[in-house]
This record gives sequence, C-alpha cells and structure tokens, in this order.
Amino acid sequence: MAAQKVNAREIRMQIEDSLNPGTWTEFRTANFGSGEGGINSVTITPEYETTDTTTFGSQGRAESQVMQEGRTFVMEGFLLKDPSSGALDPAMALVELQAARLGGDSLTGFRFAFPGDTTWEVWADAHFQLGDKGGGNNDKVTWSCTVTRSGPATTAAIA
Repeated sequence: MAAQKVNAREIRMQIEDSLNPGTWTEFRTANFGSGEGGINSVTITPEYETTDTTTFGSQGRAESQVMQEGRTFVMEGFLLKDPSSGALDPAMALVELQAARLGGDSLTGFRFAFPGDTTWEVWADAHFQLGDKGGGNNDKVTWSCTVTRSGPATTAAIA
C-alpha cells in the first residue's frame, strides 16, 4: 500500500503511573481512551544543541556539530473533569501529579504510537510541565502539557 496522510487524532499517548510502575493510562482523544476526548492537538518537536567548530581554516564558512539531541511532545485540548466528584480525567490527573514532583521523582514513563505502528515509542524517563488553563465567556476550559524526554527513547510492542 502507498504511504498515506496520518490523522493526528489517531495518535495514541499513554503516561505511566509513577506510583504503580508498569501501569499505563491512555490519554483520551477522539479515538482512544474512554468517553469524550480531551486532547485535540499534538506537536512533537526535535531539539538540537550544537557546538561551533569554526576555525581560521574554515575560510569564513561556519562549521558546527550536533552535540545533543532531545525531543518534546506537546498535548493540548480541553480540561476533562467529573462535575459531580471534581475528579480530573485519569491521564490528566497523573500529569498534574508528575508536574508537581521534583528531582528524580519528576521522571516517569511516557509512550506514543502513530496509526499502523506495531510498537510504542517509549520515553522511560520523561518529565511533564503544565501549560495554561483558561478560556473566555463562551469557551470550554483549555488544558495542555509539555512532555520532555530525558535520556534515550526505546520501543515496546503494542499489546
């Protein structure tokens, strides 16, 4: 089959419960998780740090090398909260817990897969930062977070 466009709404994302290692919770999107989807936008950004290697011998042409590579994953959407209990969506609640942790405790697992993938891309160590929440008079409250990989990525079979 020829390559096709990929629907962003079909990307699967899960966070590992740092208090119960090996337990993964799915983020609710249009197609995954349970109930109404909250995440409606994702952005995966590579990050590079380079060092200047220019010398007099470079004859005025800049030279550099990549010294560090990283990646972030941004999720945006709507805040999901049970109106009767006040409980947040389970994945969002785990993100908010992780975002408040410091040092080594701030790291937990995150994984994602594109449609058709047979393996997860796994970030065994990742930390989470919350974005702004808010909205106007006729808006639903927004929610976002940035996941930053710490160390290398691995893969795991999708069960």
